[in-house]
Amino acid sequence: MGFNNFRINYITRTILLTATIFGFSFLWYNTNLTMTLILVGLLIVFQIVAMIFYVDRTNRVLNNFLESIRYSDFTRTFQVESLDSSFDKLKKSFNEVIQDFQAVRAEKEENYFYLQTVIQHIGIALIAFQKDGQVELINNATKKLFQVRTLHNIQGLREFSPEIVQKLLTIKHGENILVRVRQKDDLLQLAIYATEFRIHNRAIMLVSIKNIQQELDEKEMESWQKLIRVLTHEIMNSITPISSLSSTIQELMHNIINSFEALNIGKEETESLKEVEQAIQTIHKRTDGLLHFVNTYRNLTRIPTPNFTIFKVSRLLNNIRELHEKEIHEKGITCRVIVEPESLELSADEHLIEQVLINLLKNAIHALEGRENPQIDIMAFLNQSGRITIQVIDNGKGILPDVLDKIFIPFFTTKPQGSGIGLSLSRQIMRLHGGSINAYSKPGVETRFSLTF
Repeated sequence: MGFNNFRINYITRTILLTATIFGFSFLWYNTNLTMTLILVGLLIVFQIVAMIFYVDRTNRVLNNFLESIRYSDFTRTFQVESLDSSFDKLKKSFNEVIQDFQAVRAEKEENYFYLQTVIQHIGIALIAFQKDGQVELINNATKKLFQVRTLHNIQGLREFSPEIVQKLLTIKHGENILVRVRQKDDLLQLAIYATEFRIHNRAIMLVSIKNIQQELDEKEMESWQKLIRVLTHEIMNSITPISSLSSTIQELMHNIINSFEALNIGKEETESLKEVEQAIQTIHKRTDGLLHFVNTYRNLTRIPTPNFTIFKVSRLLNNIRELHEKEIHEKGITCRVIVEPESLELSADEHLIEQVLINLLKNAIHALEGRENPQIDIMAFLNQSGRITIQVIDNGKGILPDVLDKIFIPFFTTKPQGSGIGLSLSRQIMRLHGGSINAYSKPGVETRFSLTF
């Protein structure tokens, strides 16, 4: 509407100016009215100046309006004095257009902040980067996973893991890969999925990264528990009758031998019966041993639900050391308990965690046999993620790399008299606490077991 009024106003001014010029020409050629000619001439000059001012003022308003659109500056407004003027109606139209742009911009900003909030809230690490590795977006889960405050280029993750950098820079659209990263205090199984898209002729790779180590451990433990349940059930069903029958036969044979000896029946027959009795005793002894063996492994499926309480970590660790003080002293081991801060408290089942630490300390003592200057450190602190971590560290013979990946598997042991249940039981206890247990070893230098809550 404002533009239509401007056009009408401009046409009207042009017609009036043309009519005035025509009147000036008529007076010039047909009359001698000098004063009238001067007045008409001044009127022409006034109309020309007024038109120039009118058009120039309109151009300035148009220029300001277009600059507001170009630079997205929608804070500017045009003052409207009276809607009777076509020029003011033009300003009103511009103001309405700017208000519409403001509404659209506000809606886009709301959507942007909404998406930003969603991205930052997601628990899966997200990274958007260009082909050269320049990072355009990361969320809080990424910072937490890689322990970084900012990330400008994928190369910045090289210190965390060179393999991660290589995989991210070479991953293709729609590809799923699994990367294993072993750190001193933790083991990560990272599932990486990539999607590629284009923005303003730029190729952007959006990558999601999730640590699935806990899920893998839980599935592995569930599988072992199912297997152990089946095996123990079948073995118990088979061995229990044998143990009962062998015990009964053993009593019968003992009574028969006593009867033979009382009646002074043939010596050879009595000796033969005693050999049979010894054989039955051996069978009974072995069946009892197998029953004890099976019952030991059934403990993996019978861990009680943790009874969570809040207790001082320093008290727990000092109790563990005092419990083994005699053995540690006899073997000349230096044992230190370090808790930082001293007031550190843990919410867990104290008895179950104590069982885990006793097992780890016994393993450490065993690993120090025959070592010079044996030493064990039991430490507790807050790790880089702010999570409570307890470590048992020794300078024993260590664990070989090919063995390190198997130590938490049920039935696996490197000890001649070991059952292979201690570390498996410890892992399951930590899983019930929502935590993890991991091992790091440099043979001959250091072995470190870390409990992370």
